[in-house]
Amino acid sequence: MSEREAKAARVDDLKDGEMRQVSVDGTQILLVRIAGSFHAIGAYCTHYGAPLVEGALCGRKVICPWHHACFDVTTGDLEEPPALDALPHYQTRIEDGHVIVSLPDQPSDRRAPKMSTRSVEDARTFVILGGGAAGYMAAQTLREDGFEGRILLFSGDDQTPYDRPNLSKDYLQGSLGADALPLRSEEFFREYGIELELRRSAVRVEADEKTVRFDDGTSLRYDALLVATGGEPRKLSLPGAELKSVFTLRHRRDADLIIEALAEAHRAVIIGASFIGMEAAASLARRGLEVTVVGRDSIPFERTLGSEIGSLFRKAHEEQGVRFRLGKNVARLQGSGRVEAVLLEDGESLPADLVIVGIGVEPRTDFVHGVRRADDGGIIVDRRLRAAEDLYVAGDIASFPDPRTGERLRIEHWRTAMQQGRTAAHNMAGREESYAGIPFFWTQQFDLVLGYVGHAQSWDELILQGEIEGRDFLAFYVRGERVLAVAGMMRDRELAVVEELMRLDRLPAAEELRRRRIDLAEMLPK
Repeated sequence: MSEREAKAARVDDLKDGEMRQVSVDGTQILLVRIAGSFHAIGAYCTHYGAPLVEGALCGRKVICPWHHACFDVTTGDLEEPPALDALPHYQTRIEDGHVIVSLPDQPSDRRAPKMSTRSVEDARTFVILGGGAAGYMAAQTLREDGFEGRILLFSGDDQTPYDRPNLSKDYLQGSLGADALPLRSEEFFREYGIELELRRSAVRVEADEKTVRFDDGTSLRYDALLVATGGEPRKLSLPGAELKSVFTLRHRRDADLIIEALAEAHRAVIIGASFIGMEAAASLARRGLEVTVVGRDSIPFERTLGSEIGSLFRKAHEEQGVRFRLGKNVARLQGSGRVEAVLLEDGESLPADLVIVGIGVEPRTDFVHGVRRADDGGIIVDRRLRAAEDLYVAGDIASFPDPRTGERLRIEHWRTAMQQGRTAAHNMAGREESYAGIPFFWTQQFDLVLGYVGHAQSWDELILQGEIEGRDFLAFYVRGERVLAVAGMMRDRELAVVEELMRLDRLPAAEELRRRRIDLAEMLPK
């Protein structure tokens, strides 16, 4: 491929530790100066296309401002998901005080990571159960690590691995087509020798014997196994729960059935004010349905985000016509064959043409034998995500030690599942790596976009910078004078900085945050 050279900037345009997005012959690049050297990479994250210049530069790493994918600015290599591809990297040189960049004639906005493929000389068989975030990420990472044995990826789904967070957001809303959901094409799996087995689920794992038995009666012996089966949505155990047009929302087929039912629906009831439930409520309201949310808690997200932020979400929904029945319990669903109403215990009847149940998930782990389980059904793992010899667990079902506090956590986040899938794969490939990922999740409901870094199961104090009512803030969740998590709106770069400070254990103490507003970026190592 031929290349051309062009001036990108003057040498004195950037100081050490600075980055700038520049257009070079029509190609957008991110130019970075580190220790006197200049580096040029693609300007936009390979996940959803966020401008990386709006993120955080942390040494050699840039953190995406939207969903916190991380890239090495000196090479463009992918370091952290949810992005799957690396960035293009361009050679630079200095001439007459200018930074000169070499560009290909046909530049691309991404490149696949360097990956191995299947070799018949490697007789090992690695099995992955679950085609979600953790399972897919593990398969890719094994090939990135140079593993050349057999990779078998089993999924009970009927679709190749897809972008699950969008099911309750843009896909349900109708602004994203089905062709944008798959994480990879079928050709990708063939090219890298990843054997994808759809519509096949494990019914028994024997850790001591290193065997898996499947729902079709077949069995398989593994050299290493990753269990990443995630959770199954809790269903209502109430009269009428079996009526037609009563849905959960976990898989793509669930979203497709809901979308199909919209043709004859005008009124929707969401049972459960969870993130899935509230995102679905926003999506259906945008489609013009009359939406009512029923929940046991008095304020949405109160136990996760606190009452002030939860109240902000409720207000935003109400401004768009969504109605709430909070602090309420459902008595039964009513209808003749198809749901027609939701009856509350206080006697109120809510007309409904469709119902979405969003009351949480149960870890799917009961088929795994020879491992220890936590009280909530998660599988207990060590710092390497190992539950038994050559058996690893990642994602929603992993009960893992928090690298910051030591307490045992189980987190149901898409990006955390991808991070854990990557760490588990490194260990399956023999790298002996401890899981040290910083949790991050995001939610979008109408025009509200909230990011959340870290994890606080409980907190003593909420320290606020900015205004919640103004929808521009950082909220620090503090327990025992230590910041465990930070939520924010309109603070993308600061949240990216928070993630790096949390990783380095350099977040400001609660006492400092109470005294004054701190420039978090100034706390990054120089």
